[in-house]
Amino acid sequence: MLENYLPILVFIILGVLFGLGPIIVGFVLGPQRPDSEKLSPYECGFEAFEDSRMKFDVRYYLVAILFIIFDLEIAFLFPWAVVLEDIGMFGFLAMVLFLGILVIGFIYEWKKGALEWE
Repeated sequence: MLENYLPILVFIILGVLFGLGPIIVGFVLGPQRPDSEKLSPYECGFEAFEDSRMKFDVRYYLVAILFIIFDLEIAFLFPWAVVLEDIGMFGFLAMVLFLGILVIGFIYEWKKGALEWE
Protein backbone atom coordinates (compact mmCIF):
# COMPACT_ATOMS: atom_id res chain seq x y z
CA MET A 1 0.00 0.00 0.00
CA LEU A 2 2.73 2.47 0.96
CA GLU A 3 4.72 1.71 -2.20
CA ASN A 4 1.95 3.46 -4.17
CA TYR A 5 2.91 6.72 -2.46
CA LEU A 6 6.64 6.45 -3.29
CA PRO A 7 6.31 8.23 -6.69
CA ILE A 8 4.41 11.07 -5.03
CA LEU A 9 7.12 11.41 -2.37
CA VAL A 10 9.85 11.40 -5.03
CA PHE A 11 7.91 14.03 -7.01
CA ILE A 12 7.58 16.27 -3.94
CA ILE A 13 11.28 15.94 -3.09
CA LEU A 14 12.31 16.74 -6.68
CA GLY A 15 9.95 19.71 -6.76
CA VAL A 16 11.41 21.13 -3.55
CA LEU A 17 14.96 20.56 -4.82
CA PHE A 18 14.23 22.24 -8.16
CA GLY A 19 12.63 25.17 -6.35
CA LEU A 20 15.13 25.67 -3.54
CA GLY A 21 18.26 24.44 -5.35
CA PRO A 22 18.88 27.51 -7.54
CA ILE A 23 18.14 29.84 -4.63
CA ILE A 24 20.66 28.09 -2.39
CA VAL A 25 23.28 27.87 -5.15
CA GLY A 26 22.86 31.59 -5.93
CA PHE A 27 23.13 32.50 -2.26
CA VAL A 28 26.28 30.38 -1.74
CA LEU A 29 28.10 31.23 -4.98
CA GLY A 30 26.94 34.82 -5.47
CA PRO A 31 29.09 37.76 -4.40
CA GLN A 32 28.13 39.25 -1.04
CA ARG A 33 29.34 42.87 -1.16
CA PRO A 34 26.55 45.09 0.14
CA ASP A 35 27.03 48.85 0.13
CA SER A 36 24.78 51.79 0.97
CA GLU A 37 23.51 52.14 -2.61
CA LYS A 38 22.54 48.48 -2.91
CA LEU A 39 20.80 48.51 0.45
CA SER A 40 18.79 51.68 -0.27
CA PRO A 41 15.16 51.36 -1.36
CA TYR A 42 14.56 51.75 -5.09
CA GLU A 43 11.70 53.95 -6.19
CA CYS A 44 11.40 54.63 -9.93
CA GLY A 45 15.06 55.56 -10.36
CA PHE A 46 15.22 58.37 -7.83
CA GLU A 47 15.52 58.73 -4.09
CA ALA A 48 12.44 58.14 -1.97
CA PHE A 49 10.93 61.47 -0.99
CA GLU A 50 8.10 60.49 1.33
CA ASP A 51 7.47 58.11 4.17
CA SER A 52 6.39 54.66 3.01
CA ARG A 53 3.71 54.61 5.71
CA MET A 54 1.75 57.58 4.41
CA LYS A 55 -2.03 57.44 4.62
CA PHE A 56 -4.04 56.57 1.53
CA ASP A 57 -7.50 57.81 0.82
CA VAL A 58 -10.05 55.23 1.92
CA ARG A 59 -11.68 55.40 -1.53
CA TYR A 60 -8.83 53.32 -2.99
CA TYR A 61 -9.69 50.49 -0.63
CA LEU A 62 -13.42 50.93 -1.14
CA VAL A 63 -13.10 50.69 -4.91
CA ALA A 64 -10.89 47.60 -4.56
CA ILE A 65 -13.36 45.89 -2.23
CA LEU A 66 -16.30 46.76 -4.48
CA PHE A 67 -14.43 45.41 -7.49
CA ILE A 68 -13.72 42.14 -5.70
CA ILE A 69 -17.33 41.77 -4.55
CA PHE A 70 -18.85 42.38 -7.96
CA ASP A 71 -16.13 40.49 -9.80
CA LEU A 72 -16.70 37.36 -7.72
CA GLU A 73 -20.21 37.28 -9.11
CA ILE A 74 -18.72 36.04 -12.39
CA ALA A 75 -17.01 33.17 -10.56
CA PHE A 76 -20.48 31.96 -9.54
CA LEU A 77 -22.21 32.62 -12.87
CA PHE A 78 -20.00 30.46 -15.10
CA PRO A 79 -20.39 27.15 -13.23
CA TRP A 80 -24.09 27.91 -12.68
CA ALA A 81 -24.62 28.41 -16.40
CA VAL A 82 -22.90 25.11 -17.18
CA VAL A 83 -25.08 23.03 -14.85
CA LEU A 84 -28.32 24.98 -15.23
CA GLU A 85 -30.14 22.08 -16.93
CA ASP A 86 -29.15 19.71 -14.12
CA ILE A 87 -30.18 21.93 -11.20
CA GLY A 88 -33.50 22.99 -12.69
CA MET A 89 -35.84 25.68 -11.41
CA PHE A 90 -34.43 25.62 -7.85
CA GLY A 91 -30.96 26.52 -9.14
CA PHE A 92 -32.42 29.23 -11.35
CA LEU A 93 -34.35 30.80 -8.47
CA ALA A 94 -31.30 30.59 -6.19
CA MET A 95 -29.24 32.51 -8.75
CA VAL A 96 -32.02 35.06 -9.22
CA LEU A 97 -31.98 35.62 -5.45
CA PHE A 98 -28.19 35.90 -5.44
CA LEU A 99 -28.16 38.41 -8.29
CA GLY A 100 -31.01 40.33 -6.67
CA ILE A 101 -29.02 40.74 -3.48
CA LEU A 102 -26.02 41.91 -5.52
CA VAL A 103 -28.14 44.42 -7.42
CA ILE A 104 -29.57 45.78 -4.16
CA GLY A 105 -26.02 46.15 -2.81
CA PHE A 106 -24.90 47.84 -6.02
CA ILE A 107 -27.80 50.31 -5.88
CA TYR A 108 -27.05 51.02 -2.22
CA GLU A 109 -23.38 51.75 -3.00
CA TRP A 110 -24.40 53.91 -5.94
CA LYS A 111 -26.83 55.96 -3.82
CA LYS A 112 -24.21 56.40 -1.08
CA GLY A 113 -21.76 57.80 -3.65
CA ALA A 114 -19.14 55.11 -3.26
CA LEU A 115 -18.71 54.87 -7.03
CA GLU A 116 -18.17 58.61 -7.56
CA TRP A 117 -14.63 59.91 -7.74
CA GLU A 118 -13.91 63.58 -7.03
